Amino acid sequence: MALVLSATQGHTGIITLNHSEKRNALSEALVHELIGVLDDFRHREIRAVILRAQPGIKVWSAGHDVNELPGRGRDPLGWNDPLRILIRTLQEYPAPIIGLIEGSVWGGACEVAMACDILVITPDVSFAITPAKMGVPYNIGGLLTLLNMIPLPIVKEMLFTAEPLPSDQAFNLGIVNYVKPADEIEAFVGNIADRIALNSPLSIGVMKDALRLLSSAHAVSPELFERIQGMRRIVYDSEDYQEGIRAFREKRKPKFPGK
Repeated sequence: MALVLSATQGHTGIITLNHSEKRNALSEALVHELIGVLDDFRHREIRAVILRAQPGIKVWSAGHDVNELPGRGRDPLGWNDPLRILIRTLQEYPAPIIGLIEGSVWGGACEVAMACDILVITPDVSFAITPAKMGVPYNIGGLLTLLNMIPLPIVKEMLFTAEPLPSDQAFNLGIVNYVKPADEIEAFVGNIADRIALNSPLSIGVMKDALRLLSSAHAVSPELFERIQGMRRIVYDSEDYQEGIRAFREKRKPKFPGK
């Protein structure tokens, strides 16, 4: 069974996450298929991409596949982690990507959503960023993706509490573009994609890339980078990290010793 489905309508490409049994967890296999579709769309010069899950689903994506996280002593979100590769692929894709979101969005899937260019959601959507529940130190690139889309006080609350942000608050804060009923969202998003496809793909492509470069234009010295990486290293070497992974696999609440 394909973990990701793809289709095209004119100049619009549609990618559908198709692993509902695992709540569309971002496993290496699913990410590999998703990136493969984006590469195909790039070669076919698709002018707008819609990223969605199956209609009516309760969980858009559960985020990073925790069963694939490494053990203690290794960075769980390094440069070559599948999630990191996916985020870069979405951000560097030369045409706009529209996130059509129904259901709840968890963990690393929040970053996938925030890496889209336009977000249209249904009223039942919520976003929860949950590394603190697992003892995982989120990496610099991931935090920057979130900071570019979510106001700092809100992203702090989301990271520190790991509690979901509801759709109305996400809209009021400008994190998402539109909130639409489930029976209207598909046609609405299709219309946005059609309007994008009528415009100059060269103009849109260069503006998207320029915005990406400008939004990442935060000076980080080698010393600061190493300092942050050192702090992260303490966490993924810790008992907290081991306990978070163990508790998830044993389907119980973790008891973090704080060391």
